Amino acid sequence: MPPLSSTQQQLLAIDDTVTLIPGLLNDVASLILSFIPYSHQSRLKRTCKSWFVFFSSKTLFFNRRKFKSHSHLLCIFPQDPSISFPFLFDPAHLAWRPLPPLPCNPSTYSLCNFTSVSLGPHIYLLGGSHFDARSFPLDRPLPSGSAFRFNFITYSWERIAPMISPRGSFACAAVHGLNQIIVAGGGSRHSMFAAAGSRINSVERYEVVGNKWVEMDGLPRFRAGCVGFVAEESGEFWVMGGYGESRIVSGVFPVDEYYRDAVVMELKNNDGNDVDGGGGKWREVGDMWEDGQRARLGKIVVLEDDNHRSPEVFMLDQTDILRYDMALNRWQKETSVPRKAPDEKSFGFVVLDGELHVMTLLKGLDWSETRRSRQHKKAGTLFIQIYHPRKKTWRSLVAKPPFHHPLDFSTAVMCTVRL
Repeated sequence: MPPLSSTQQQLLAIDDTVTLIPGLLNDVASLILSFIPYSHQSRLKRTCKSWFVFFSSKTLFFNRRKFKSHSHLLCIFPQDPSISFPFLFDPAHLAWRPLPPLPCNPSTYSLCNFTSVSLGPHIYLLGGSHFDARSFPLDRPLPSGSAFRFNFITYSWERIAPMISPRGSFACAAVHGLNQIIVAGGGSRHSMFAAAGSRINSVERYEVVGNKWVEMDGLPRFRAGCVGFVAEESGEFWVMGGYGESRIVSGVFPVDEYYRDAVVMELKNNDGNDVDGGGGKWREVGDMWEDGQRARLGKIVVLEDDNHRSPEVFMLDQTDILRYDMALNRWQKETSVPRKAPDEKSFGFVVLDGELHVMTLLKGLDWSETRRSRQHKKAGTLFIQIYHPRKKTWRSLVAKPPFHHPLDFSTAVMCTVRL
């Protein structure tokens, strides 16, 4: 058991004068309170001083991790997180909780194509593309190397060491066994520009212990807009899809050239030990589909196994969900979304607690109430269709999102976290 923090020591020291639950030892009371869903804890913190201290302590997270009482939460960044509140969503209880905005930089604006990933009880927000009022021309997107971590103990953002190479729209994956984060590729891609910006092949890893970024062997070629994940059983870092160079259509319009292949880096050698320097050489897997099957990679989610077996990789391709067969290097159809999105709306696609969540925003307006139609239009209704890959079953739920503007899943950034 790790050494007690000052907060934990305080809880144990005040049990003679202040108790968490009258009539119970603090050890027993803290265990009971630890099983309360995370989405309800912010309201209970105001019950009394001792509860406020407990729900803001490391003891809470230690107990929830030890007894596997995590809440599986979705973090949604609807827009630039420095001006728009991110929100935590608990699908099990249909509860929302806002996170504070990212620290604002008055010189930069319109941050997009950043990446968010969870590692332990933290959420990391890395890179992205933005505009800088100090640069010229002003309409040229620039990559960002900034990195932040959200601390759920202090409930605040803290700046961490910036990436060596600024990048947006890149592959990213957490390596839980090594307490590291790996990023690969990217560039200065911006949502307002279809094919503008630069592409890079740089790869680096963040070491939580030491708060530093370390360069690794670069990708075989320039690649942005790609997806990354780690297969911890085999010790491999996968990078799929993305785009490289662009071609000019009609002498005016730049169009991205999308990749159909994947590349893999070995993080462990044949003995199961970490490769010196944290990574080996890249190997090319080859094309994952034939010509004419699809133009580009769809939205990807990875279903990780708690026993560190090979992860299951799924792709949302329009209204079909495909499963990736690593042995064949091919995508096989798994199922189709029961209810299609109206008006060609985009889907959100995440994995929570072993299930695939397909999300879309429905307006659901009542046009007879003209005074309230504007408010309803802003909020909309979040319709979530949930697929269980092992049971092969679908279910659905409806939630009312707290956002003041319609949620666009084509630009929103999402990640999951267990707390």
